[in-house]
Parts: sequence; structure tokens; C-alpha cells
Amino acid sequence: MSKTKSILLINGPNLNLLGTREPAIYGSTTLSDVISSATEQCTKLSIQFSHSQSNHEGVLVDRIHEARGNVDFIVINPGAFTHTSVALRDALSGVDIPFVEVHISNIHKREAFRHHSYLSDKAEAVICGLGVFGYEAAIEYAARFLENKEKEEKARL
Repeated sequence: MSKTKSILLINGPNLNLLGTREPAIYGSTTLSDVISSATEQCTKLSIQFSHSQSNHEGVLVDRIHEARGNVDFIVINPGAFTHTSVALRDALSGVDIPFVEVHISNIHKREAFRHHSYLSDKAEAVICGLGVFGYEAAIEYAARFLENKEKEEKARL
């Protein structure tokens, strides 16, 4: 019997303001709404779900470190840390947990400084420009990724 799979959703700076901050760009859905939807989706997929949000880089690094050995997949919207954080990149690389990078807006249609990500070359996938649906897509991808990984591991036995 296989163990229950787990996904950690991490949201970076200013995502606590989701729904009120620049709704023309990010929409009116709140972070609480996103978490409720993700919880429901993971329950339907029989996946254990946890989440964390912080405006502080070190807190996010610590949470990623805590995930090591305890979480099967990370979905992360690093917010502005996408473009600045070698620390998040190193943390994600260091724990060896597959992850998807999510952005609500299409970062490639925005200011030039938002086009670069320190994480995307390490990510299994990058989702941007789908609005908050990007979280749902990322969780669905994670579920399929974990299912395929489990099948591959069983086939090797």
C-alpha cells in the first residue's frame, strides 16, 4: 500500500494581499480563497495539503528546509523573490523536492525586471498568466507527477 502523498503550497511576499492588491493584475480572489480551493482539490485527490505564506525570505527558506523528508511536492508562488532570491533557489535545490513555480500574472508581459526567475530552471514546470487557476493546474500537475513517479518506482522493483 502506498503512503499518502503530500503537497506544500508556499506563497511569498505580498500574496497575503491577494484580492485587494492591484486587482486589475491579480484578480479579486483572496489568498484564503486560494487555500480553500487547494485544500478541497487535494482532498479529492487524496493528497495531504499544507500551506505557508510569508513576506520574509528567511521564513520561506526555513519552511522549505522543514519540508525535507516530510513533503513530496512543493507548489510555490515566490512573488517578488522570483527575481531576487538566490536563497530560495538554493533552499529548493538543497531539499531535493520537486516543485512547480506559479505566477498569477504573466510575468513575461510585465516589466523587464520581472522576466528573470532564479527558480525556473530548477522547477519541474512554470505556470504563469492563468490567474489563480494556475494553482489548480499546478496541483493537478503535482498529483500526476507523483503518480507517475510511484508507478516508475514500482516498475523498478
